[in-house]
Amino acid sequence: MDAARAEGEGAGALPRHWPLLLVGAAVVPGTLLFLVGRWGDAPAVEAWRTVCLAVTVQALPFLLLGTALSGAINAFVPERVFRRMLPRRPLLAVPVAGVAGVVLPGCECASVPVANSLIGRGVTPAAAFAFLLSAPAINPVVLTATAIAFPGNPAMVLARLLASLATAVAMGWLWLRFGRSEWLRPAVRHTGHQDGHSRWDEFRAGFQHDFLHAGGFLVLGAMAAATFNVGVPRSVLATFTGTPWLAVLFLAALAVLLAVCSEADAFLAASLTGFPPVARLAFMVVGPMVDLKLIALQAGTFGRAFAVRFSAATFVVAVACSALIGGALL
Repeated sequence: MDAARAEGEGAGALPRHWPLLLVGAAVVPGTLLFLVGRWGDAPAVEAWRTVCLAVTVQALPFLLLGTALSGAINAFVPERVFRRMLPRRPLLAVPVAGVAGVVLPGCECASVPVANSLIGRGVTPAAAFAFLLSAPAINPVVLTATAIAFPGNPAMVLARLLASLATAVAMGWLWLRFGRSEWLRPAVRHTGHQDGHSRWDEFRAGFQHDFLHAGGFLVLGAMAAATFNVGVPRSVLATFTGTPWLAVLFLAALAVLLAVCSEADAFLAASLTGFPPVARLAFMVVGPMVDLKLIALQAGTFGRAFAVRFSAATFVVAVACSALIGGALL
């Protein structure tokens, strides 16, 4: 009994250094608030806050619409529709699957499990991968957001459409030619409607997950874009902006690191005014197809051997298509 009493007193006892913890809890937040309030009126901070807020507010409606459409397709469109619309010959199924991304909106987070389900239901992997890459890159929501982010510049919208579609189709054909079954170990998961479940509940759950998940990346991307615009000296950016091919590689790599949702990346690209149009096109083409969260999703779904090879090849093809098509149209 004494041991139990001692244990109970120990469980309810205060930490050994509780006075220091109490002082820290009282002082640290107040200090941070004081410093933020003092520096919040600095011109650089005001500019950073303005850019960050502008990018977020402009992109939020498109993110909301895109995730709602993605949730509706997941809950209400049977997966057999995707399989029936594809030709039986894999060589022809790849471009058809790529073009299907134009009319079937979805975010990149949802495209990986959808592609996995298509493979599990008999769709050739090459076509599923073409759809995986094209759906988040060239759907109507993304193209409309691009047109608004680049007003009076329809060539940018056309260049994004063609470069993204060319990348998706090229990667599908490359998988047909060089892909190996041992690289692909899909763990089939059901992502559409399940018997016995309410479609509206599935829509609400899918929409909530995609919006909250993508919204966090949007805010982080907006903060990063504002930091680049305000915090990085122009002399440093001139190192990249002065050389076109270096600018393309820099923004392509930045797209991989930022992992911004495709419904919002056009507004971030438009805010990077110091870079040439081809480099900003590469940012918008690479981002929806290769970024950190997509690599993680692909590795968890199809295996690490697939994710490493497929992501590296997609990055190279996307940069090449952006440079070629952007150089011709922009």
